[in-house]
Amino acid sequence: MVENMKRSKFEVLGLCCATEAELVEKILKPLNGVNDIFVIVPTRTVTVTHDVLLISESQIVDALNSARLEASLRLQGETNTENKWPDLATLLCGLLLVLSFFKYLYQPLGLLALGSVALGSPKVVFRTIASIRALSLNINILVLIAVCVTAVLQDYLEAGVIIFLFSISQWLETRATHKAVVAMSSLTSMAPQKAVLAETGNRIDVNDVKINTILAVKAGDAIPLDGVLVDGKCEVDEKMVTGESSLSPKRYISVKTTVLAKDTVVARMSKLVEEAQSRKSRAQRIIDNFAKYYIPVVVLISASIAVVPAALGVPDIKRWFRLATVVLLSGCPCALILSTPVAIFCALTKAATSGLLLKGGDYLETLSGIKTVAFDKTGTITRGEFTVTDFCAVVDDISIETLLYWVSSIESKSSHPMAASLVEYGILHSIKPIPENVENFQNFPGEGIYGKIDGKDIYIGNGRIGARASCERDPVSQVQEERNGYIYCGSTLIGVFSLADTCRSGALEAIEELKSLGVRSFMLTGDSTHAAKYVQSQLNHALDVVHAELLPEEKAVIVQNFKKNGLTAMVGDGINDAPALATADIGISMGISGSALAIETGNAILMSNDIRKIPEAIQLARKTTRKLIENVIISISTKIAILVLAIAGYPIVWLAVLTDVGTCLLVILNSMLILQEKPKHDVAQSTNRSPKYGTFLEDKTITLLGNQSNSDEQLGLLTSEKCGKKCCENETNLTSAITASKHESLGLSKLVFDEVHSAKPYNDGCLHEVKMCQDSSFRKMNSSECCQRNKEVHIKDKKCSTGSVVLVTHDASIATLDSASYKDKSMDSSELFGTREIPKCCKRGCCSDVVNDIGILNEILIE
Repeated sequence: MVENMKRSKFEVLGLCCATEAELVEKILKPLNGVNDIFVIVPTRTVTVTHDVLLISESQIVDALNSARLEASLRLQGETNTENKWPDLATLLCGLLLVLSFFKYLYQPLGLLALGSVALGSPKVVFRTIASIRALSLNINILVLIAVCVTAVLQDYLEAGVIIFLFSISQWLETRATHKAVVAMSSLTSMAPQKAVLAETGNRIDVNDVKINTILAVKAGDAIPLDGVLVDGKCEVDEKMVTGESSLSPKRYISVKTTVLAKDTVVARMSKLVEEAQSRKSRAQRIIDNFAKYYIPVVVLISASIAVVPAALGVPDIKRWFRLATVVLLSGCPCALILSTPVAIFCALTKAATSGLLLKGGDYLETLSGIKTVAFDKTGTITRGEFTVTDFCAVVDDISIETLLYWVSSIESKSSHPMAASLVEYGILHSIKPIPENVENFQNFPGEGIYGKIDGKDIYIGNGRIGARASCERDPVSQVQEERNGYIYCGSTLIGVFSLADTCRSGALEAIEELKSLGVRSFMLTGDSTHAAKYVQSQLNHALDVVHAELLPEEKAVIVQNFKKNGLTAMVGDGINDAPALATADIGISMGISGSALAIETGNAILMSNDIRKIPEAIQLARKTTRKLIENVIISISTKIAILVLAIAGYPIVWLAVLTDVGTCLLVILNSMLILQEKPKHDVAQSTNRSPKYGTFLEDKTITLLGNQSNSDEQLGLLTSEKCGKKCCENETNLTSAITASKHESLGLSKLVFDEVHSAKPYNDGCLHEVKMCQDSSFRKMNSSECCQRNKEVHIKDKKCSTGSVVLVTHDASIATLDSASYKDKSMDSSELFGTREIPKCCKRGCCSDVVNDIGILNEILIE
């Protein structure tokens, strides 16, 4: 049965507002084989899940078109271009109407207005009949009543104006929302529909591709299915998924598929976007419920205005009929009904294209009122990429090799980010993990793991794991120092280890941005207090409160307490965060690194690891709320203005229609401004930080960091004041490890080095200028080596003044760049070893002194 179910998309141009959406649902729900119906009014799209054996796509189209809703099947990746111009009937209707205005020159031409009515009325009549059958009162009924009344009053020109304005309004609304439709279509149609088999070169439908199939992908092509790279190298542009751009495939690659087409990241993302946009927000439900009673009340009031004066024999009955018609048309709630869904649709689309998927408009409204954001630590604020800084046994009868074998074997069965680091640490020490030797593996969220190996009961985890191992003593008291992890054999502490993790790029900026929005930030972690304090120090104590050593249920309790002081969001990526994500008013899961449970539990999914998108989303939500209020005010104020004009003695029917159409367009265009919102930061580089520092990486590039006082310390560099005399005195201590800076006028976001190897700090706890030997090892340089001619950065022979820029080339020579070289940007970045702006005159003789006192560029000397 499930295999026969299919999701089909239909474009329904006859959708005007929520009243037509109800009509669509009433038409399709009774049909045998229809399972789910999603109606997205702003894009005039209907998605139907149906059994293909019971009902076909053409039958669904026929059912919709029986009500003259102008439905057609929308193919995957297709955007409508047929409605670039109004249909022929509408154009002829307008032409006859224009000609009828010449009745003042030749009276019989006024009858052409009847032709205008005749051409424009059929759609309205058929939709009215369908609405009556479905017991749905909508705008089509109101317009038909207005046309009939003005025709009875023999005001054919006004009847023609009404029918033409109503006919053209739907086309105008479609064109007005075109940009939003294209943006949404790009989200729901990102994956290609064809795939190339690597073995034969044949192109087949992606739905026919099985798991473990090898596909060929050429440079510049989209990767059709999720998979693993089996041949070739490439860099992939993930912008449509993460909101962050990168490079495209450089050459031919082969990809082995790991999922079916319906289970890819893009397919799941598309489904989430569609479902989110089809769900009504609280504000939308309130307005729709209001409209259900509002339209009948308006009809009754209008009928009373027409019937009562006639029954009482009041003179000038035509005036009262016109007034009744104006009230009827002014009571049309289309603009009011559109005020909410269009704005929310644009906001959800904007958020999705930026890399944040919200599962419904309700959560957008919640975000606008957020007062507190709670963050998990590992994988959320920090990278979740651990390095083992300490690993040792605390008992004499167990060797470090045995301990590493036990730990790496058990950890190899865990999915926690720390586990991979411990396994890798064992491999680096020639210890191969053997997971098949582990029995009865168990995971204890918020504590650690257990496994039985070589007949030993081994517990590995944080300070809480000791209680699980039946050890009553505090582990810190046993080792005299707090660590990240503890290893127990039975109830005996046998080993300890420490892991280091670094904060994500932009984490500090995100928290500071939250503060500027009046939102408090908290960190909830199951890690040790020591690790939590270290992260807080990396963030310059920007977090308002830090809670450490928490179990998953304790995180949920704390979030529940936060909710007493206002709306609360929880941001997390792991299974441990699922209870807190579910407890929060809105849970935001990390989509790339997050667990399946966290993604399922979260109300929003962050498709990248850039948490700066969270304050962006709050700003977007607040802007959307303002747009909603503006739209409601616009919708109501224009209606009031027309009614006041009519009561004052100017009941102009066509003006009421024009006002209704104009208000709808105004509401749509005002909502579309949300799509123009641009992020306040660039993913690659923050706008409020000037690039000044950089470090050599293994990809032979310089990554630019912010120019702030603690940048060196964030790189792991120690200033001479903090380093201590033992490693700083008379030696080349680095102010910037192998560093370079970028001058603004160079126009370079990266400095590329073709022949330079990566560098790493010397292992004495401080960072020194080092040179790489022929065997690829690194050796600390002493002052005498630093000052050897032709192997150093010669400073003493050059005259340099404040603001001069030093160019260091591959042969280790040095030159002072003049301003002309900068202005014409004549330098080739591939020829640069690095540049550094000199802050003051160079007067010292040895480069070690210059580096220590001034912080000029250091170099790698390659033997």
